[in-house]
Amino acid sequence: MNNHPVKRIFVYGSLRKGFQSPVYEYISRFFSYEGEARVRGRLYDMGTYPAGIPDTDDAFIIGELYRITNENEFSWALGQLDDYEGVSVEEGEVPLYRREITSVFLNGEVTEAWIYWYSGDVSGKPAIASGDMLEYLKQHK
Repeated sequence: MNNHPVKRIFVYGSLRKGFQSPVYEYISRFFSYEGEARVRGRLYDMGTYPAGIPDTDDAFIIGELYRITNENEFSWALGQLDDYEGVSVEEGEVPLYRREITSVFLNGEVTEAWIYWYSGDVSGKPAIASGDMLEYLKQHK
């Protein structure tokens, strides 16, 4: 993993700086903010967290793009995020998210980054039409 060329991560939920979550302190310690960005996908409200699902339509998820600050720490830093996102699970458990590489649109350009896509079922869950979890939460306080 340390030799993988993609050293960026796209976040759309509690890892965004606007959530002011304690886990953001972790992100800001190991990753540098590159800007607000978007990916093709749909966002759903799962109650206490958002679920991003990849999509090829013109639906977008709004989030933030980060680059690892020290490339030597990349594998370790992503491993910690995998634990937080429920990717790394005990035997017999189902992962909540899966980490994949996706195309990210930033300032009119396209780059690649890791993203955590939701692995579960979103049937019956409210879609977040704007694709922006922070904006959605402001409207639903």
